Amino acid sequence: MSSDSAPAARDLIAFYLETGVDCALEDEPVDRLTARDRPVVAPAGASSVPARQPPTRAVAAAPRGAIAPPPEIAIESAREAARTAPSLDVLRTLLDSFEGCALKFTASRLVFADGNPQARLMFVGEAPGRDEDIEGLPFVGRSGQLLNRMIAAIGLKRGDVYIANVIPWRPPGNRTPTPQETQICLPFIRRQIELVNPDVLVTLGNPSTQTLLQTREGIMKTRGRWFDYDTGTRTIRAMATFHPAYLLRSPSYKRMAWLDLRAIAKALEGTALEQSTST
Repeated sequence: MSSDSAPAARDLIAFYLETGVDCALEDEPVDRLTARDRPVVAPAGASSVPARQPPTRAVAAAPRGAIAPPPEIAIESAREAARTAPSLDVLRTLLDSFEGCALKFTASRLVFADGNPQARLMFVGEAPGRDEDIEGLPFVGRSGQLLNRMIAAIGLKRGDVYIANVIPWRPPGNRTPTPQETQICLPFIRRQIELVNPDVLVTLGNPSTQTLLQTREGIMKTRGRWFDYDTGTRTIRAMATFHPAYLLRSPSYKRMAWLDLRAIAKALEGTALEQSTST
């Protein structure tokens, strides 16, 4: 590589990283725009058996060779598996072996949760990113560092709360999960919330808010408002606030997030007082 082309290569690699392209699926590049239609010419004297064609994008998207079932079957399978989980450990094992979501086959690992399983406060985001996929823990990148500061602002530590995502596998290139992927993973996060049984549930950002709180309104209208989240056995107070990644892009909204955090802290104090007086 010449000295002139080195900066261009670095810029291209930096662009790939910014868009979420951080790993190679194969050792050699494949032109997938032309490979499907390119004729294969056999040399003289070669076997008449057709040569193996270069792999298509569908094969590359599932490097383990597994194919997820149709969404309707996968959703029902997820509901049944989540329903049978008596504990968080069992739920994690069931998720780790669940093959109904194609995201599992492109992610590096399952990103289940972090924090205290007996926490009174639970945060739920949308899906893991690159850093989370590497570490196997939710909110460990820049967004996670900001979330840690948000938690500290109300007098708690990361180990005092429970943190999870609606989607437990990183979508390729950090793309937005499809509605089908969200519906397939939904029974697991619902069961996760039920097993943790927090006093306050906080949804981070628009996708997790709309999914869990069953609203079509945007985060600007839902943030700071209290919702009732029904687990089937108990009603939990829930509030939506901005995702830390959004606050990093739009720091002017941190003041609104701080107001949300104050309301959350006040609610935790109230439930603690109620529990102490009842005992």
